[in-house]
Amino acid sequence: MITLDALSADKLHADLDPAIIGREIVVLEDTTSTNDSVLERTSASTPEGLVVFGERQSAGRGQRNNSWESAAGKGLWFSVLLRPKIDIASSPQLAEWAARNVADTISKEFALPATIKLPNDVYVAGKKVAGVLVEMRAQKSAAHIAIVGIGVNVNHQLEDFSGELGARATSLAMALGRQIDRHQLAIALLRDLNLTYVDVFGRKP
Repeated sequence: MITLDALSADKLHADLDPAIIGREIVVLEDTTSTNDSVLERTSASTPEGLVVFGERQSAGRGQRNNSWESAAGKGLWFSVLLRPKIDIASSPQLAEWAARNVADTISKEFALPATIKLPNDVYVAGKKVAGVLVEMRAQKSAAHIAIVGIGVNVNHQLEDFSGELGARATSLAMALGRQIDRHQLAIALLRDLNLTYVDVFGRKP
């Protein structure tokens, strides 16, 4: 079911400056995982910067094949297609880069101290608020691709987490005591990711 603050690909794209990350945006109401959705849309000619958001993931996953809970319409679950000129063995660099960006954006946007637990988790007040999953694939006659999946718990309440997860996870809304505008946060995350991607990996729009 579409929520009142459902994300809009057109609105997200319109509010972003020209960039690598976000040059194409897709919002899916339901998907297995946004990483899978990006991979399905990728061919040798697909330019980097495609972003797929999922309002709900039925099979979201984290590191070491752990499942990632994706309460419908509560968080930001998205994946980015990149073609960084790094070896597949260097994928942890991308995970750390993305996690640091998420933490920095949260700290900047909400004056909320956010830290990373290397290589891929973001914590607020000692609890996990976001995570990153990087999957790289070799392609014939083309540069390696990297799919950078990011999940941020945004408007969850305690009852949105199952079982013992509630003791280890939190959301921005729980930390701040108010609801968060997911659209504005998505824009901030994409902008910051793009700026630092260009700086760190030397890519140009």
